[in-house]
Amino acid sequence: MENINFIPEPYGETTDVESWLSRAGLKFADLGDDAASRAIRKQWREYQAAVQRGCAVLHQPPERIQLSGVYAHLRIPVSAATMSRISNEISPSHITGQKPEN
Repeated sequence: MENINFIPEPYGETTDVESWLSRAGLKFADLGDDAASRAIRKQWREYQAAVQRGCAVLHQPPERIQLSGVYAHLRIPVSAATMSRISNEISPSHITGQKPEN
């Protein structure tokens, strides 16, 4: 008999920062005090808040829920490839409104 509740691939959320970072090929030791690292830490806090809400609403542990919709972007941390892009986007010229020189 076919199991209608069968989930074809493992999914779920985590409360472990190392597991979450590993989804983007990062390690906690990779994070520093730069703008990109601060953005990743902020995303982790937003991710954890969304996971906690999901757990409370669904009455399930984190590994039994999966964020989707507006929260889906929180599932995978900002990747290493975009870390430099984030650092470039947050610069003094953006704060002062001046155009960066090329």
